[in-house]
Amino acid sequence: MPVWLSVILCILMGYLIGCINPAYLFARIRGFDIRKTGSGNAGASNAVIVMGKTVGIISAILDIAKGVLSVRLAMLLFPELVYAGEIAGVASILGHIFPVFMGFRGGKGLAALGGVILSFDIRVFLIMLLLEILLIFITDYICFTAITASVIFPILHGFMTGQVIGALILAIAVPAILYKHMENLRRIRAGTEAHFSLLWHRDKEAQRLEANMEKQEENSCADSYSESDSESESDGTDKQQSESNNSGC
Repeated sequence: MPVWLSVILCILMGYLIGCINPAYLFARIRGFDIRKTGSGNAGASNAVIVMGKTVGIISAILDIAKGVLSVRLAMLLFPELVYAGEIAGVASILGHIFPVFMGFRGGKGLAALGGVILSFDIRVFLIMLLLEILLIFITDYICFTAITASVIFPILHGFMTGQVIGALILAIAVPAILYKHMENLRRIRAGTEAHFSLLWHRDKEAQRLEANMEKQEENSCADSYSESDSESESDGTDKQQSESNNSGC
């Protein structure tokens, strides 16, 4: 088989495995779209929020499993490809994030990335898992784990294997994971991103989020009024009209 064809098949295999989204499927079985509730993410963390810890944990395990399966199966089926594991692994992550069967609106790639890491070296997986858990408890946010892990693992992989090209292939996932977490970073800045401690302080966290969202809405309305007043004075238009335009605030 030509190398170029092996690469294409390896990418397709990893991508299609990655497109299988357990959290989305569990939600569909229950009659709703997980992307339209909770945090809006089709992943294990949102599954915990909207369907409970058990479903969330199962979803995370299955997401990890598909990362492992993608890498191991690629190594088995395409032994002629030096970087078969890296190619299928990053394709699996991208499939999880941008699944064709879900309109390219999937999860954020953390568990799938974990499966790829696990498939290459269980020691690295366990060490990074402990460090990322520590990061979660320090920051009280989950989103930092995917971003940092996606950056750190390719570097570690390159040092440990001496395969610079393999590391660069794995690094392809970094922009995609960062892109999927931009909204989380904006919510953190605004104070409207849920803390990890939501799991055991649900009522307190709900009150904090509600208060911050109300504050954000008030600030948005104040800015809108200010802009409308300035436009009214400069254009000589009726101020009452500008107030009616902002009546939704």
